[in-house]
Amino acid sequence: TINDETVELLQPYFEMEDYTLQHGKKVCGNVAGLLSWTQAMVVFYGVNREVLPLKANLAKQEGRLKIANAEKEKAQAELDEKQAELDKVQAKFDAAMKEKMDLENDAETCKRKMQAASALIDGLSGEKVRWTQQSKEFKSQIKRLVGDTLLCTAFLSYCGPFNQDFRNLLLKDLWETELRAHKIPFSEDLNLISMLVDQPTISEWNLQGLPGDHLSIQNAIIVTKASRYPLLVDPQTQGKEWIKNKEQDNELQVKSVLKEWCALLYSFKHYYFRRGL
Repeated sequence: TINDETVELLQPYFEMEDYTLQHGKKVCGNVAGLLSWTQAMVVFYGVNREVLPLKANLAKQEGRLKIANAEKEKAQAELDEKQAELDKVQAKFDAAMKEKMDLENDAETCKRKMQAASALIDGLSGEKVRWTQQSKEFKSQIKRLVGDTLLCTAFLSYCGPFNQDFRNLLLKDLWETELRAHKIPFSEDLNLISMLVDQPTISEWNLQGLPGDHLSIQNAIIVTKASRYPLLVDPQTQGKEWIKNKEQDNELQVKSVLKEWCALLYSFKHYYFRRGL
């Protein structure tokens, strides 16, 4: 029930010199207690006048804080829910991006392959005519294969002892005539060298010392492909050097057979003399 008016009415008493606890005790102990109580209540009122608004404001702010905390918890719950949804969507997005990257990589690889294939097709399109013609030539070559093989085997078996002119005589004038007479297909322009050996082998022979003329290459073919042991008449020793280089890894042993070679040379001379060659 204390108010500002009550405090104002008591103020003159507080200003008196004898309105103290010590003077009150001199009169009466109860009076001193009452005096001290009035002073304390005025001080309490002054303090409480400032504290009450603070308490009211505290209660108000606590109410607001409670409401704010409730709203915060609600918002946090919604945030957690949205975060969970975001995590799911993010996982789907990451998977979709990975699939996209894989598809882009596959597409780029396919594109490079298509470009390479297109370049290859464009580069080989001009070969279509040649391939078509070559396919027809293969069919024709298969028909002529029997005659060509017969000429090659005859060359390996019988042409070894003779020079280039006599070999051509046997091939062109005798054997091809027989093939025509028996209607056996064969290549009119048959190249025995390309038929019996490939170019890399010839290049290797040349590196080993074999001369590059047709007769030497034919002789090398007979040496390497004939079923019987070859006998070389080699005045210039080119064939001997070639065989040594060719067979050096096989531990070739060389033996001098001059007497036998002279007898063979005499036999060849007698053979050609009797035939007027």
